[in-house]
Amino acid sequence: MPAYLFTYGTLHPGRAPAEIAPAVAKLQPVAEGFVRGLLYDLGDYPGAILDPSSPQQISGTVFQLPDAPDILRQLDEYEGFIPDAPDQSLFLRVQCSVSLATGGALPCWIYVYNGQPEIARILPSGIHREN
Repeated sequence: MPAYLFTYGTLHPGRAPAEIAPAVAKLQPVAEGFVRGLLYDLGDYPGAILDPSSPQQISGTVFQLPDAPDILRQLDEYEGFIPDAPDQSLFLRVQCSVSLATGGALPCWIYVYNGQPEIARILPSGIHREN
């Protein structure tokens, strides 16, 4: 069964920094979509906080992950996710249901911010654009 990743920031092709761009190039686009929650501007990157009851949406793209055993390890490393020490992680990789622009939903991995975003600016549009 294929695995999917929902991206809303620097894991988008064309926005990925050189250090992760080769891994991101292996992702296959599926559809545009959204999740419920708040998107914060953390400076060099955005951070999502999921909230299924939120009226706000975080927009992004669903990608099919390649059948490569090391792809999630590479993405985890880039996102600062430490599977064996989630409390020390900058982001957490979690599963969530992503609503697709084409209709329906898919279970996807998503990286959510693991810090205290209160000092960061909320992106009310739910869209991150690199400046």
